[in-house]
Amino acid sequence: MARKIKIPNEHLKRYARQEQKRKLNVRTKRIYYLIVCEGEATEPNYFEGLKQDLPKGVLTAYQIEIEGTRRNTQSLIDEALLLKTAYEKNMAIDKLWVVFDRDSFDAENFNNAINYCTAHAIGCAWSNEAFELWYLLHFHYYNNAISRKDYQDLIEQNLQPILVPNYRYQKNSVEMYSLLKEHGRIEDAIRNAKNLEKNFAGRLDYANHNPCTMVHKLVEELLKLKED
Repeated sequence: MARKIKIPNEHLKRYARQEQKRKLNVRTKRIYYLIVCEGEATEPNYFEGLKQDLPKGVLTAYQIEIEGTRRNTQSLIDEALLLKTAYEKNMAIDKLWVVFDRDSFDAENFNNAINYCTAHAIGCAWSNEAFELWYLLHFHYYNNAISRKDYQDLIEQNLQPILVPNYRYQKNSVEMYSLLKEHGRIEDAIRNAKNLEKNFAGRLDYANHNPCTMVHKLVEELLKLKED
């Protein structure tokens, strides 16, 4: 039997109110984003920070919902589709994105998950090996394979000279978006991520693309909402 997804009642009530307001003004069609993340805190906290940094006018025209799941690769996609179905009882989801890492998951599962997203028009912001690569690219271009156990040290090396010598990276920190905005450059991160992507152009063995991240594609799409 398929597992049922339960969305908190306060969320559903808010969505219902928003949808009713939208219907009162048929000239305005609000666009709904659903971003479903592998982690329960790290990725959702980052994207929540980015979302709150968007102009109020953007958040009036676009509804951006972010969910953390503790699921990965194909199971994350399955969960995302269940969440989409649950949300669509109250609103139409226009853009569905999933965010997940390579970590130590089976290469075939990782590759298949990415291929599924491509075939079904699901946005896929994957990272190899971990989401923290996106953080590092705010400071430098890293093009040598990085093990996930090294990310914390590298983040601390970049931030300790700016903050305090004993700064320690906390994986589930709610401050990372603001820290990166203040002390790094998102424009550099996007450019560095695109250059990493070029290194593997034409190759479909995504599990071997290390380091590489597609987080920039989702970030760019959200930032471009300010131009619409």
